[in-house]
Amino acid sequence: MSVPDQELIARVVNRKDQHAFAQLVLRYQSQLRTWARRLCNGDTHLADDLAQETFMKAYAALGAFRAESKFSTWLYRIAFNIAANRWRAKKIEWCELDENEEVEADQCALQQFHARKDVEAAMQTLSAGQQLAIRLCFEDGFSHEEAATIMGIPLGTVKTHINRGKQKLQTLLSSWQDALPE
Repeated sequence: MSVPDQELIARVVNRKDQHAFAQLVLRYQSQLRTWARRLCNGDTHLADDLAQETFMKAYAALGAFRAESKFSTWLYRIAFNIAANRWRAKKIEWCELDENEEVEADQCALQQFHARKDVEAAMQTLSAGQQLAIRLCFEDGFSHEEAATIMGIPLGTVKTHINRGKQKLQTLLSSWQDALPE
């Protein structure tokens, strides 16, 4: 049975329980590293540094976590802020999300490879805000409210980014609709 985040957080804050924090790191490190790679233009070394810095800042600020959102949302927001600060300092290129992953022939059919490549190419035509909002909500499973918190923008703006991004993707990928079997 998994210990809830809130209980682990309370152990860290009240008892300085490093084992409890290690459990939080293990629980969220994979998701956070994936998010950090997107924020770091696919640079895995820079993403690892960003993830590590995020966990260090989270540990130092855990007493200030008010649980108004999920712990994962709070972590993503910290990572977003660190990346934004690095971008402002021109240490990374901002929001140029990683290229299509290499797909091995034995794992996917050629058509799936082309579909993924077309979706990634279409995603690259979206604004940075549209890309982030769509990836947070559809790939990472965050709600619109959580995405707004992570991105530090109003909820209505997130919804607008998603709506406009989806419309543009639908237009750009309309040729795939014709190719689908009936």
